[in-house]
Amino acid sequence: MSETEQTRGGSTRRFLRDLVVIVVAALIASFLVKAFLVRSFYIPSESMEDTLLVGDRVLVNELVPKAMSLERGDVVVFRDPNAWLGPGQGDDLIKRVIGLPGDHVECCDAQGRLSVNGHAVDEPYVRLPADVKRVSGEDFSITVPAGRVWVMGDNRYNSADSRIHGNVPVDDVVGRAFVITWPVDRWSVLSRHGEEWDAVPDPR
Repeated sequence: MSETEQTRGGSTRRFLRDLVVIVVAALIASFLVKAFLVRSFYIPSESMEDTLLVGDRVLVNELVPKAMSLERGDVVVFRDPNAWLGPGQGDDLIKRVIGLPGDHVECCDAQGRLSVNGHAVDEPYVRLPADVKRVSGEDFSITVPAGRVWVMGDNRYNSADSRIHGNVPVDDVVGRAFVITWPVDRWSVLSRHGEEWDAVPDPR
């Protein structure tokens, strides 16, 4: 075998070795991301319609809230904190964060809106019955305790949320849902509607 052929053969082996290393590293990285940073969840109920429909699958960023802060408007998955779900309905729920620790959440004003820390929030994602303008059928006025969040479904008149069950411990939040992955025709990035929520002032 000539020196040129030996060199060419050595280059091919190094290329194949590097390729195997890259593929294995990519598989390991993908496993770690799925195992520790991102999880997929199935939507079982109508409480988040029309943002999320029954049968949708979403990816959830598990860095929130462990390494990244929760924000008002985030759509979050959380473990059932206190028997919200009936037997056989699983252990996880998904709702939208409305109030952070210390926030004062109140409903409803003359236009049917809720307010957080005195700021009325327009919620374009809320699903309401025909001819209904109030984003909640019940009036309420609460201050969110430390270490907890107030959550509500987007389908306000078909959601058993904090209005019924109370606040959710931050420690029970699994992560923030950020994209719909299934079905294919539903693929989209989930918005927290920051243009509305970023105007809310911090609690006094």
